[in-house]
Amino acid sequence: MRLRRNGEKMYNFFVEPSQIQGNEVRITGSDVNHIKNVLRMRVGEELSVSNGVDSKEYRCGIEGFGEDCVFCKVRFVKEADMELPSKVFLFQGLPKGDKMELIIQKAVELGVYEVIPVAAKRAVVKLDEKKAKGKILRWQGIAEAAAKQSRRRIIPEVQKVMTMKEAIAYASGMDIRIIPYEMAEGMEKTKGIIASLKPGQTIAVFIGPEGGFEESEIEEAKAAGIYPITMGRRILRTETAALAILAWIMYQLE
Repeated sequence: MRLRRNGEKMYNFFVEPSQIQGNEVRITGSDVNHIKNVLRMRVGEELSVSNGVDSKEYRCGIEGFGEDCVFCKVRFVKEADMELPSKVFLFQGLPKGDKMELIIQKAVELGVYEVIPVAAKRAVVKLDEKKAKGKILRWQGIAEAAAKQSRRRIIPEVQKVMTMKEAIAYASGMDIRIIPYEMAEGMEKTKGIIASLKPGQTIAVFIGPEGGFEESEIEEAKAAGIYPITMGRRILRTETAALAILAWIMYQLE
């Protein structure tokens, strides 16, 4: 969270577009308790509100507290250019333990537009439908918290868990599609692809789980027009690979 000139923190909250009516804003849900009892904010203090749809930042002052809402008044609105100029979709092979939480948190901070969990063949984690729904809800909460912390104007969506086949189909209409692969060669080609990225494109990045993708999955991806790239001479952990390639993309686009 950004520090204001007087040393206080500027907190950012997401609301539905319908919660902004003219210059009146009503904050509801779990944020009410957070504002009242955790942050201990008071009438007159300032906070930032986003509707998760457009790039506007609504700078508001707290007008009062209800039992289940916080009443605010818009002081001014500004176009906050906080998003990457391209939409980046991270297709992440399911990793072990809580690594997915770290990946989602940092990917959102780096500007990713969507995260798509992929049940690759070498993924150790196997989720049935019930467990997957619970995981998605938790991961979406992590994405929202990271979006607030990094002052994003949107909350990136965590999609349902997909098979590799489903993920490849989902990415089929995207402009740039890449898949880091330890057997790929030619760093200059990788640099060339990253350097060619332009604002307005949709970019799909496939990252394998521990153990990487199976060769058959790589061949399936290549047949669908997804380009294998190298990330250098060293073998990276799945969480390192995801964040490294997203950092490259962010650097190029910004």
